Amino acid sequence: MINERIVLSPEDIYEKEFKIDARGYRPQEVDNFLDLVIKDYGEFIKIIHAYEKEYQNLNRENKELKTQLRRLETKLDEEESSGSAKTNINNVDILRRISQLEKIVYGKE
Repeated sequence: MINERIVLSPEDIYEKEFKIDARGYRPQEVDNFLDLVIKDYGEFIKIIHAYEKEYQNLNRENKELKTQLRRLETKLDEEESSGSAKTNINNVDILRRISQLEKIVYGKE
């Protein structure tokens, strides 16, 4: 992912040769600056790799949580549907008992 966008590696920067003319830059200054650039560049790559790993872990955890959520929703739906069936059975039982009590109280018809 990173390597597609980054053109230079720390080694490319380290191995870069500059042309020197009579009024050119001081080679020691350029080398010192490039050393700093190389160090920073290496740190950036380490940080980016760490973020990529964290991203992958969070993405995996997110998928696992979504799967758990789907399972729990399915389980809840099943429980609700079986719960409503139990409620219906209980209602039918209550209606039968009321009917029997009415027969007893009001006489058999």
